[in-house]
Amino acid sequence: MVDHNVLEACKAALAAWQQAFNGQDAKGCAAQYAKGCVMDARPFGVFEGRDAIENFWQGIIDQGFNDVNYTDVSWEPEGDDGYILTAKWTMNKAFGVVHKEHWAMQSDGSAKLISDCFEVQGER
Repeated sequence: MVDHNVLEACKAALAAWQQAFNGQDAKGCAAQYAKGCVMDARPFGVFEGRDAIENFWQGIIDQGFNDVNYTDVSWEPEGDDGYILTAKWTMNKAFGVVHKEHWAMQSDGSAKLISDCFEVQGER
């Protein structure tokens, strides 16, 4: 059964992450990840926890990357409280794919990323 409230919370959290990134706000990006999140950012490596994830996004922002857009977005239910997002993405200077973003509801009623796996496939 699809819980539209969970899906809407996940979509809102994705929009908040995208707005933070496009606003060059690494702390805002990291705030969309659950505390124990593991991010597999190919080919850069694996980053665990909000501090490491914030530092990764700050480094990307500092290199002039911005204007992320998602296309071919798919949301698949995962358990009773989350969704898996897959998509293609583009930025001003790169493009790639989201292999698997697992967004899940938190105790405060928001959705956060509990795992993230994406790949840079080329430069623009």
